Amino acid sequence: MSTAARFQTHYTVADYRHWEGRWELWNGLAVAMSPSAGGRHAKVHGRIVAALANAIDASGCNATVLVEIDWIVSQDTVVKPDVTAICGSEPAGHVERPPALVVEILSDATRDRDLVFKRDLYAAQGVRWYIILDPDAGTILPLRLTAGQEYASPPDQHGPSLVIDLCDDCRIDLDATRIFC
Repeated sequence: MSTAARFQTHYTVADYRHWEGRWELWNGLAVAMSPSAGGRHAKVHGRIVAALANAIDASGCNATVLVEIDWIVSQDTVVKPDVTAICGSEPAGHVERPPALVVEILSDATRDRDLVFKRDLYAAQGVRWYIILDPDAGTILPLRLTAGQEYASPPDQHGPSLVIDLCDDCRIDLDATRIFC
């Protein structure tokens, strides 16, 4: 262990609850969130939330879409995904169990975090679906968790509609045609 690592503060959820501003907590390290993204990012954000909510409503599933809510992964890890879908109704407080689906919208400031750290974290925690939206490229990358706890792009998910087995008794048909309009 390096000398610097010995003196680095290891934060917990108890510490996190007292912070002001936009933060995440990664394995005890405080990570500053970037300022809100620009108009294109915000537009895509709104459209994916609406598309998911509409798909869930149309399916009759008992699932809930949440926006930028804290997910308390462990006592030293808290993340705030762009969009989260959980099976069942909304939690009274923060999300404290793995969501069924997480969406991250890439930006210059978050691209590496979303493609590396969060992808690995979500897979390790058992998040069934991780959808990565790239507003600049106009692409959607749907990733499904495999039996080996790794993400893979399902071979049948390359059209304008994404069929997602969200919860055990719930399949939604996500219309992706209008997300980047």
